[in-house]
Amino acid sequence: MSDAPSRDLASLSGVEQLRLALTGEGAIAPIAQTVGFALVEVEEGNVVFEATPTRAVYNPLGTVHGGWIATVLDSACGCVVHSMLKPGQAYTTLELKTVFHRALTAGTPVRAVGRIVQMGRRAAFSEAELRGLDGKLYATATSTCLVMTP
Repeated sequence: MSDAPSRDLASLSGVEQLRLALTGEGAIAPIAQTVGFALVEVEEGNVVFEATPTRAVYNPLGTVHGGWIATVLDSACGCVVHSMLKPGQAYTTLELKTVFHRALTAGTPVRAVGRIVQMGRRAAFSEAELRGLDGKLYATATSTCLVMTP
């Protein structure tokens, strides 16, 4: 895992930057290691992360903390916007809404799939689902991002 980009990222599109991270040739956000998720698929308008929560992220009720789930979904929503950026563009999240559909427990492998709803010049709208490998839906999120062009 590299923590420093090997080339000038500003000259690359967002999907090119994410593909470098996917192959280990580019920077991976430190939050991925901290929280324990990995980017496993990327194309323009679609990203997939995989993760398996541990008891270390439990809430007092004995299930995975909503903040862990929201972080994984925020990454899927944000990275799918990132996948649509032109060279030199950047984005920041303006809003994230998370809906929890069922409790998640440690050791349950999940996939967060993010997709673009609408990509505008200044605003991007994305959504993500967190599902178990058995197809069970654990949470969904929607996001609004500000797209910045120099």
